[in-house]
Amino acid sequence: MEHQEQKNLLRMLLLIRRFEERLVELSQDPKNFGGMMIVCTGQEAIAAGTGAALLPEDVIITNHRSHGHLLAKGAAPDLIMAEIFGRRTGYNKGKSGTLHIAVPEVNALCTTTVVGGGIPIAVGTAFAAQYTGQNYVTVCFFGDGASDEGSFHEALNMASLWSLPVIFICENNVYAGAQRLEEHAKVKNIADRASAYAMRSQIVDGNDALAVYDAVKKAREDCLSGTGPVLIECKTYRWGGHGTSDHQLYQPRDEIAAWKERCPIEKLKASLLQAGTLTEDSYQCLESEVGQIVEQAVRFAQTSPWPEPAEALEDVFA
Repeated sequence: MEHQEQKNLLRMLLLIRRFEERLVELSQDPKNFGGMMIVCTGQEAIAAGTGAALLPEDVIITNHRSHGHLLAKGAAPDLIMAEIFGRRTGYNKGKSGTLHIAVPEVNALCTTTVVGGGIPIAVGTAFAAQYTGQNYVTVCFFGDGASDEGSFHEALNMASLWSLPVIFICENNVYAGAQRLEEHAKVKNIADRASAYAMRSQIVDGNDALAVYDAVKKAREDCLSGTGPVLIECKTYRWGGHGTSDHQLYQPRDEIAAWKERCPIEKLKASLLQAGTLTEDSYQCLESEVGQIVEQAVRFAQTSPWPEPAEALEDVFA
């Protein structure tokens, strides 16, 4: 990855972090939108590294922790923020809110809160690519808890059987809701489950954006060469609770502190400073630029119109 691309990767990490930090602040006031926010603080490197490795034609299917995935795929912060505010100018005209955003403009086709629900959908879009002879891959994001669902196993079996161009990315952040991995699965590595389907798998440091980028880039090349799907397990950690209303009573304080020492932003920043690719001044410029983007998104959302009541009857099939 070229030096400028690495700086762009750091910029994306910052954008995801600052965007969601602002969302958490805004959600405290019901005059904005209120309710629980589900954020990816601490695991931004997976979204950023994956997004950097994909091309515009590639498809992503995401889950409830989706803001980072959407931003990294190229979705506009203004339109995501307006959607979360429930405004007409949002990507889905204010109808999806934070948990069901779809951005077909950047091939982010689905955000689903059904645990494991996106995995078979990803197999469907990958099959469409193969059947129509199109040269793109589908990436599906899910958590470690979703790998216990029947949909995970059925989807991996079919994807392997048909050698489909799909990359399954498990964001193993230690907890499925409030359950640690060892409380809901006997295997220590989700990646080991790929062997049951004769599928290539890889474990990467999910807090290392460059490592994620390299893994996804190689997986993309493999998929498009016809060798079949790949399962990538990204080991990371969820700094907060399942959502902002979760008080984290089940997460040891020293565990949280230890993982914060492995912050993906600080990790990449230190690497770029050491390589001479970045200076403290240029880092502060990135911070300032990202801050302005986020505040512009908030202003856009706050000043955007609400949908008219009659619009509730639009875009429905029955």
